[in-house]
Amino acid sequence: MALPPEFHDIAKRVNNWGRWGEADEIGTLNLITDEVVRDAAATIRSGRRIPLAVPLQQDGVQTGVIPGRVNPLHTMVAVNLEMFGPGTVATSDDAVTMGLQAGTHWDGLTHVSHSGRIYNGRPAGSVTAHGRAAFSGIDKARHIVSRGVLLDVARANGLDRLPDGHAVTPEDLEAAEALARTTVRPGDIVLVRTGQIRRYLAGEKEAYAFPSPGLSLRTPEWFHARDVAAVANDTLTFEIFPPEIENLWLPVHALDLVEMGMQQGQNWNLEGLSEACAEEGRYTFLLSATPEPFVGGAGSPVAPVAVL
Repeated sequence: MALPPEFHDIAKRVNNWGRWGEADEIGTLNLITDEVVRDAAATIRSGRRIPLAVPLQQDGVQTGVIPGRVNPLHTMVAVNLEMFGPGTVATSDDAVTMGLQAGTHWDGLTHVSHSGRIYNGRPAGSVTAHGRAAFSGIDKARHIVSRGVLLDVARANGLDRLPDGHAVTPEDLEAAEALARTTVRPGDIVLVRTGQIRRYLAGEKEAYAFPSPGLSLRTPEWFHARDVAAVANDTLTFEIFPPEIENLWLPVHALDLVEMGMQQGQNWNLEGLSEACAEEGRYTFLLSATPEPFVGGAGSPVAPVAVL
């Protein structure tokens, strides 16, 4: 279906085109200033480090529904090879074929387009098969380190996992903010826990993918009002799936990536972080989550680490 008036109304309210100049290619990552990073470093107390990535493996999160997004095919190309002759130091090397958004990843700003445009009003045609993304490739996000805030929506609802079809609303985010006893600030990276990743971890790949709780069409305005730098969650689709409005596919992607220029992440394992934050009674931390710099990439795998 064509994008409805409701979508375009929200798009006007969250649009950041030109905010950081016509040449800008990184959007809300501009909000991560030196001061923000210094404040993020000050959140470290215990030094406890929590990895947030799912393993990269052939039996990964992908089910084949998304064309071309294949789980990692890992191949050894050299095994104990004495490259310089018998008795010399031997080497082993490997190679991998995978979708860049197959596992825990960031969506780059060129991952989706609408109405023929990508972020900052550039033409969608600037992304080509051989030239990749001419603007706003994932390599432009050279360093993503900031204060992370876990909004544990599932825990705030007294649940291990939100029900299928639960659209995470601004009210949900505020309830999780109250649980965390903190306020989301400009430059923060917000991690939204639904608990959906528990299904994948339990071996329920199909159920993990669909149907899924996720962010509602109302959340982009909440993130925009708070000047959030990036958002990630623990689902395959990021937003509620199937969508809230019948046949309106990926509207949150379009609002976040195209209109706001805000990177979003999927398939983040937030279970260990949820437990650690509950144990320590605090939900803010230093988050290191720099993507791999694939030139012109529409996304990238990432191995995020939260440091408490």
